[in-house]
Amino acid sequence: MLGALGGGCKTGCGQLNIAALTPSGGWLLPPAKASLAGSTRFHLKSLKPSFKIAATVLAAGLSFSSVHAEVHVRDEGRTFVLENGKVSARIDKAKATLISFKRGDLELIRGGTGYWSFSGGGERGTAIDGFAKAAESRITLPGGSTGEIAIDCRYDPAAPGAWPVNVSFRYALTDDTQGLYIYGIYEHPAEFPGFGIGEARYVVKPDPQVFDYLTVDAERSRKMPTGEDWDEGTEMNLKEARRLNTGIHKGEVEHKYGYSALFSESPAYGWSSSSKKVGLWMVNPSLEYIAGGPTKPELTGHLDVNRGGRPVLLNMWHGSHYGGTSLEVKKGEAWSMVVGPFLLQTNEGPDAMTMWKDAMKTATAEIKRWPYPWVDSPLYAAKQRVPVTGKITVKDPVGNAKPGAMWVGLTAADYQTGSRRWTEKVGWQRDGKHYHYWAKAATDGSFRIGSVRPGQYVLHAFADGVLGEFSREAVTVEEGKPLALGNLAWSIERAGPTVWEIGVPDRSASEFRNGDRYWLWGHYLDFRKEFPNGVDFTIGKSDWKKDWNLCQPLTLDDNGHVTGDSVWKVHFDLKEMGEHRLRIALCGHRENDRLTVAVNGRVVGDSGRLPENGVMHRDGYRGLLTELDFPIPADALRTKDNVLELRLSGQVWHQGLLYDYLRLERIDPKRTSGT
Repeated sequence: MLGALGGGCKTGCGQLNIAALTPSGGWLLPPAKASLAGSTRFHLKSLKPSFKIAATVLAAGLSFSSVHAEVHVRDEGRTFVLENGKVSARIDKAKATLISFKRGDLELIRGGTGYWSFSGGGERGTAIDGFAKAAESRITLPGGSTGEIAIDCRYDPAAPGAWPVNVSFRYALTDDTQGLYIYGIYEHPAEFPGFGIGEARYVVKPDPQVFDYLTVDAERSRKMPTGEDWDEGTEMNLKEARRLNTGIHKGEVEHKYGYSALFSESPAYGWSSSSKKVGLWMVNPSLEYIAGGPTKPELTGHLDVNRGGRPVLLNMWHGSHYGGTSLEVKKGEAWSMVVGPFLLQTNEGPDAMTMWKDAMKTATAEIKRWPYPWVDSPLYAAKQRVPVTGKITVKDPVGNAKPGAMWVGLTAADYQTGSRRWTEKVGWQRDGKHYHYWAKAATDGSFRIGSVRPGQYVLHAFADGVLGEFSREAVTVEEGKPLALGNLAWSIERAGPTVWEIGVPDRSASEFRNGDRYWLWGHYLDFRKEFPNGVDFTIGKSDWKKDWNLCQPLTLDDNGHVTGDSVWKVHFDLKEMGEHRLRIALCGHRENDRLTVAVNGRVVGDSGRLPENGVMHRDGYRGLLTELDFPIPADALRTKDNVLELRLSGQVWHQGLLYDYLRLERIDPKRTSGT
């Protein structure tokens, strides 16, 4: 049976050890009190001198030469070899793993491999711990412009512990790329047993003697601690977090969650070498196989948490973090998915940022090439896809909303999953069972979703600056027939005019205090130092950029132990009396969190027990979006000195909230709800 990597996170309590920022080799950080507009963007003026030079050179037109060399494919008995004069790859037939990947003569994964990995279980709690044995291996494209090999693993019910799917693992090389394409074709016939997957990824273990820099985006690029530094570190409140006692980052806390990202914003990320001047990058040319859509954060790369701290590069196409995603398939249900192709790219350059910029250029080019014509699987359906176009106009006559960046997508309709003990309605934010097709709309709301398989979908749209979501059901896409949806009106749902608001409805907490450095470990432990009396916010006087925190933890002592509930307060006046409506959008909460809302000492509602959407303890800034609605009767309010209390209740340190946005609306009985 082919091996698989299990997953899981155990938590405990630890001392307060917030990462120190070092002047040498540390994070590239924006100013501590940066504005919303400037906190998460890449500006030359905010970079260190060395990176200013790299960015300036890049802006002047530096690029890497394209490669056009004939592809050769060889069957060498136990392995396949693909090469094109620039890169070469060797794949183990028995395990379907990448056992050698070279740029020229330089081995990039010496002592490591590239492999498919998952964690999950079978029906009725049965364990599954690997794929079925490889049943067949073959060359599917012989070379020339494109070479490809396939290793097929067919489910055998007599082999216990195998994932009940048939899967064909593919590795391909073209004559015009400096990297290896990787994809998997997964099929579950209806007669196979059911299964559930918590995490699924492709894992690469780069050579630690070569690679020492990890770059996720413009804000997070640094020389990493060594494996020895990791081994000598002190474990903190997570097994994945250690305070370093040696090396250039001594005194900082290293943790894998500091490198999580949105694949929609970081289509290329990876490792580079300051000595060999080479890079190794994961490039995702499409979001269609990524569970959870464009707002789902996941791990990208980090140091292995096991002894040795080896570099790790991941493609987490299905993840359990930041709210997680659902992939449950039952016996009697046919299911299939093509995951990828994604590109394991190599390049050369003077420094990490220059190479990352080049990898991002490659990502842009690969996105334009999608879908790849050389993938001939009927499940990939390269020739059957069509574009879907239209234009969405936002209408908000009361609030005069001005939408910012808008995502438009076609997804499966919501569906139920679970068992007799529990059920869940799965929407697109947690769906990992079906393909997602998303595109950014133009500033006027026009959109083009470029390559959609035939089928029936729900059209969704959401935009920065707009609370809520547009949807249109029963959108049918037919083979060979481009679909023009025309002009679509999105009427914003609201009860009446806005009285006050806190934050920006953008499905993240990035605009709040510490949001511009959310990835640093332990903001929840540092909260008491920054807000000794909790958040005490006054409408019209306070500034959410500095007076509203990234996260609301429970009340914790210096050792991270829970000492009580957490209460945040909002003070406000009213110009007009009457019934009001408080709308709260959360972008992070832990299972069994409970938020109770009181106005002037009177409880007006609570969230109930919130589902799992753990973001705070993973040092994130967004997860699933959860909208809460609290009617406030007129007799609970007064014209002056109203006090809103937001009480978080829980039992353990990692229970905490992240707010996306709060808005108080005055209910206008003459208004009808929008759609």
